Amino acid sequence: MATSVKTARDAPVTGSRESPAFASLLRWVKGHKQAAASIGVALALGVILLVWNLLSSRTAERNASARLEQARLAVDSKNYPLAASELSQVIENYAGTRAAQQGALELAHVRLLQGQSQQAIEVLKKLAPGMDLAYRAQALGLLGAAYENAAQPKEAAEAYQRAADAAEFPFLRAQLLSDAGRAWAASGDTTRALQAYRTITAKLDSTTAATEAEVRIGELTRGAPAKASK
Repeated sequence: MATSVKTARDAPVTGSRESPAFASLLRWVKGHKQAAASIGVALALGVILLVWNLLSSRTAERNASARLEQARLAVDSKNYPLAASELSQVIENYAGTRAAQQGALELAHVRLLQGQSQQAIEVLKKLAPGMDLAYRAQALGLLGAAYENAAQPKEAAEAYQRAADAAEFPFLRAQLLSDAGRAWAASGDTTRALQAYRTITAKLDSTTAATEAEVRIGELTRGAPAKASK
């Protein structure tokens, strides 16, 4: 007696493979062809704009990096006026790029090398707050140095304190807090200076700045026992 073999073609269809949501979407598209076409065009334009922006950003970053390298050559040759001009153009023409943020740091450094502390302050006050976290601590630290050079210790201490708050690495935070402590002491604010140094000894005691912080605490308290900040 021969046996029959059922194939997949012979098997009864027990249900649709399409999900209810997909089937509902198809019905909507069929019933609203004009609206669906408009949505499709909008999505296509969105994708095109996204790709165009991505390509433009990469091109801008590449061009900004090339201009930044030219400016660095001027810095290396100690042609500071040319370097300052080139760096200013990088910052202005390629705002928002990483190269522009690096250019701002280097421009501030060039201003300090030229003895133009106030100009360095103006650059960093404007640009440091909006920088990426990777550059912000360094920028605020430079701002503190510029304020110190301009004999403004209180402003320097505040900048160093903000730089320490933005620092990603313990050793950098400890160094910036040490700078803040020095500037607070120079401004006559012993309480804030001790707070900065005690933060180092209590929370960053594994860093090289901890030993100096202990010494500074001893000096500021005239040898009185130092209490670690909580």
